[in-house]
Amino acid sequence: MSPPLVLVIGNKNYSSWSLRPWLALAAAGIPFEEIRIPLYEAGSKAEILRHSPAGKVPVLKHGGLVVWDSLAICEYVAERFPEAQLWPADPAARATARSASAEMHSGFVALRSQMPMNLRAHKPGRGRGPGVQEDVDRITTLWRELRARFGAGGDFLFGRFSIADAMYAPVVGRFRTYEVALDPASRRYADAVWALPALQPWLEASRAETERIAASEIE
Repeated sequence: MSPPLVLVIGNKNYSSWSLRPWLALAAAGIPFEEIRIPLYEAGSKAEILRHSPAGKVPVLKHGGLVVWDSLAICEYVAERFPEAQLWPADPAARATARSASAEMHSGFVALRSQMPMNLRAHKPGRGRGPGVQEDVDRITTLWRELRARFGAGGDFLFGRFSIADAMYAPVVGRFRTYEVALDPASRRYADAVWALPALQPWLEASRAETERIAASEIE
């Protein structure tokens, strides 16, 4: 019997990097166990270090294997469960999906730092510091281009749900929290992500959390 997949995550209200692989697994219907460690509390770091020497979440544990990066976790899951089709089948679409995912993984620093994920908050107009609008413009341009080129088969960036959508799901949450104005095509895509059935348990759990991380509460 194969050992279970165990995903170690942070707060569901705040941890955007935890959401990404969690959503990829959930949307693909892949069974996994979850360990939630509230961040920035006494003992949090030590508890995370029990699972990964990197000292950060998310972490995927599979038997003796430890994978400690969001995109690496998604890649591992896609390889282990090819039937889930977490990457597009077409080589050009797949390469483009990987590029879009990697851009999210390494970029958009202004948006990520000034509009921290806070799913239960409503802060219209906040987080509009230097560089944020440029990040918003690039993201929405990318969404429109991917939908126009690859999205004919469904509501997501490459038609059916993929890792690329999991990577941008926290951005959808940010745009809602801070009421970022979107063009119609980007709004339709964002609404499709927000309505994804696999995302609903995460959103419900985020609203039920009571922990508060001051750095993610833009006043």
